Amino acid sequence: MKFPYGISDFKNIITEGYYFCDRTDRIPLLENAKSQLFIRPRRFGKSLLLSMLENYYDVAKADEFDGLFGHLKIGKNPTKHRNRYFILRWDFSCVNPTGSVEAIQRSIFNHINGKIESFITHYTHNGFDLPEVKIDYDDALYTIESLLSAVKTTSRPIYLLIDEYDNFAHTVMMGVESRTNSGRYNALVHDEGILRTLFKTVKSSTSATGFDRVFITGVSPVVMSDITSGYNIAKNIYFHPKLNALCGFTSKEVGDVVAQIVKQCGWDPEKGDEALEMIKTYYNGYQFAFGVDETIYNPTLCLYFFETLQEMCSFPRNMLDANLAMDESKLQYIAQIPMGADLIFSLVEKDQRVSTETLSDRFGIQEMMESIGKDNRFLVSFLYYFGVLTLDGETDDLQIQLKVPNLVVQGLYVDRVQKMLLPDPGTRDDGKEAASRVYRKGEMGPLCDFVENRFFSVVKNRDYRWANELTLKTGFLTLLYNDIIYIMDSETETSCRYADLTMIIRPDKRYGKVFDVLIEFKFIPLKKVNMSGEATKALSEDDLYHLTEIKAAFLEGETQAVQYGNTLEARYGNLRLKKFVVVSLGFERVCFKIVS
Repeated sequence: MKFPYGISDFKNIITEGYYFCDRTDRIPLLENAKSQLFIRPRRFGKSLLLSMLENYYDVAKADEFDGLFGHLKIGKNPTKHRNRYFILRWDFSCVNPTGSVEAIQRSIFNHINGKIESFITHYTHNGFDLPEVKIDYDDALYTIESLLSAVKTTSRPIYLLIDEYDNFAHTVMMGVESRTNSGRYNALVHDEGILRTLFKTVKSSTSATGFDRVFITGVSPVVMSDITSGYNIAKNIYFHPKLNALCGFTSKEVGDVVAQIVKQCGWDPEKGDEALEMIKTYYNGYQFAFGVDETIYNPTLCLYFFETLQEMCSFPRNMLDANLAMDESKLQYIAQIPMGADLIFSLVEKDQRVSTETLSDRFGIQEMMESIGKDNRFLVSFLYYFGVLTLDGETDDLQIQLKVPNLVVQGLYVDRVQKMLLPDPGTRDDGKEAASRVYRKGEMGPLCDFVENRFFSVVKNRDYRWANELTLKTGFLTLLYNDIIYIMDSETETSCRYADLTMIIRPDKRYGKVFDVLIEFKFIPLKKVNMSGEATKALSEDDLYHLTEIKAAFLEGETQAVQYGNTLEARYGNLRLKKFVVVSLGFERVCFKIVS
């Protein structure tokens, strides 16, 4: 099989025989509204979707319809609008977001003018007689009007496709400058900003003789909300249950591909099951609409895995494709917003879930900022749109529940929390080195010393309102986190109970000389032992271990570790399991026991 990793050209994928998940049966549904807004996270196949629509509706490609679509679902029952339109496509990811507002406007104008010049060349070359279109390089809005005037003399309207409509605006909003000055972003989207003015032009030109149809993709509705009256005619279709898998792979599609590759590699079915479980753990879990039963897989990450699996007959060493590592910047942005750091920390600290009364389908950045501290739905909605939270049903009191979708995204959260707790890179490196001795040598002492002497001092010296007993577990998790070697799991379910932290060696890494790890954490407040922090620090190690409360915590933790360990052994088999109980006395002392 040929996998179209990094390819979003529909025609190239079809004519060159690349793997393609047929979503053309959704085209009739996409014709239900003249103007539509479709939101999905980065690298989820939005550009390929637009390319598919471009090829389906382009009047200049009517002769190619059978070759491109004849074998696909829509080819057997095409709609009346097929190959009816002139296609104009803008891609705002090509707009340079750096420099002044004037420089950004120049980049927007250059992009639009360039696309209109390509439009003229394309249709002139294909035999369509268009009146002269005047290109104004200083004012692309005039060029748009000139194009529409020319097209009105023909019998064909324009279908306008806008890809990543919010890309450059989000970059401006979340850039370094945005922390001290939001002027550039406001100048683009508010009052008579160029982005609002541009969409006003599109809105006023939406007619049967102008832009008859408009399809817009982006990552979030924030920018669309901020331009408000500039473009308030788009139908939001991103929550539609029948479009949940419009971009993304289903479990069956992933299973079919893996089965073919496993056969090529000559593996037995058990190895194929391991591959499927890996893909599910790291890449599945996305639900973008209410009322659907199946979650979907990130398509870019799956293609990345498929390519490696087919070429090397092995799993990728790094499950996170570097092309998606940029999503960490979204968490960095949220962490800088008041209460944003609390939300990110709580998602790592607790069960990676959060609930909200409703998701906001339109909200501007100012609205989000003004509501922070009153409720968290805007922050939660923001994280949902960027794909670092996903729908997870309802709570018992009928609130919307969201969760971290998979292990790849969990790694982004853990990395952000680690940088929040330990901002100094040298300190982080020391902590990771101490952590590596846990799973490489079975030595817990160095990590406990690091947490006691360096991690706790950072926690106590900073205003972390969320510092509590769960901070102990979070500190260990962020230092131990290693998804190159391990399937990491906080609060692992074992027989309807939960182990605090498990590190199970990836099936493709079991040849290495490292240990599986199970840790139970116990936290004893200082008031429980009726001691001050200074007195606790002065205790000898022997006196610490002989405190009644410490011994009781060890006894409880050892019992749990043995029970959970037995369950893990039964589930996985052939584990090299090291079991530990770690007890913290306030944020002063840390001690541990190895459980045999």
